[in-house]
Amino acid sequence: MNMAHDYDHRYDDIINLPHHVSAKRPRMSPQERAAQFSPFAALTGYSGEIEETARLTERRAEPDEDIKAELNAKLQSIAVRLSEKPIVSITYFRPDGRKSGGAYQSAAGAVKKIDMYGRAVIMDDNSVIPIDSIIEINGSFE
Repeated sequence: MNMAHDYDHRYDDIINLPHHVSAKRPRMSPQERAAQFSPFAALTGYSGEIEETARLTERRAEPDEDIKAELNAKLQSIAVRLSEKPIVSITYFRPDGRKSGGAYQSAAGAVKKIDMYGRAVIMDDNSVIPIDSIIEINGSFE
């Protein structure tokens, strides 16, 4: 069968008709048409996982016994002066909720309460700082 001379005549009735233009829908721009064929995120959330893995955390440094004794003395001094609402600056380690490690943060303000049973310092803004995470305390309490 020679294809050059023998071709299918099934479309002869429509082959020379003008291209259809919809009366209901506006013509797409070349950019809109191209967007139909652009790649999509087959691995939804994968880029977020990559960013999370790359996010750096710090390891918690364990204070030695001398520093722990100094921190306890400062906490006791603050506890005696709670009625005066001592203003302090506390640096503490906050563990990361998603992976090992964490970050050092600072909180400043008036101390509302020291909960020795719950081992926490409660600030005037109701933020809670775990005593065992504190590495430094400064302020007007001595």
